[in-house]
Amino acid sequence: MYARDAKKHEEVWLLDRLDEFGFEDPAFRSRDYVLAIDEDTNERAGFARLRVHSVDAGKVCEFTNIGVREDWRDQGVGAHLLEYLVEDARDQGFEEAYALTDEADYLEQFGFERVPESDLPPPLPDRLDATREYQPEAEPTRLDFADFEIPARLRDRFAENEDDESEQPEEAAEDFGIDPDSATYKYDTGGS
Repeated sequence: MYARDAKKHEEVWLLDRLDEFGFEDPAFRSRDYVLAIDEDTNERAGFARLRVHSVDAGKVCEFTNIGVREDWRDQGVGAHLLEYLVEDARDQGFEEAYALTDEADYLEQFGFERVPESDLPPPLPDRLDATREYQPEAEPTRLDFADFEIPARLRDRFAENEDDESEQPEEAAEDFGIDPDSATYKYDTGGS
């Protein structure tokens, strides 16, 4: 299992999964999403989004729309996605992130803490209200990256190759919409 940034041609798959999970994303951009990919089958096992909000006081990082397909649950996929999001956010200069979720118990095992709504920076109070329209039990949580930890029982469930991209499968012709058997485009590009 490894995580990688979503590709433009995966937008339809992502939108279908958001619909399947009942997630709203009014500011959808596939480039903000990360996918968990099974290295043996290339199957997409889960997804998550790192959303950056620009506000007067700077920027706020939010982890949102974290979903693992049902047949991949309890295999460490969510942990893998969170680890990727934390590393990406750190690379962007963040030291913390928020998540507005009805799965606060799940996130607590990684170091997230519930926070009072009054402690949320803008625009997260409005985001919480919007999230509660489709997740009525959503609670605000915050993760200080210094407290982030993957429990050993979850870490053991996925491959330890996140720092070695050479272990990830090379991109195939199909990743770019090319049928490798006939070297033609599988998708209509609108040209003649």
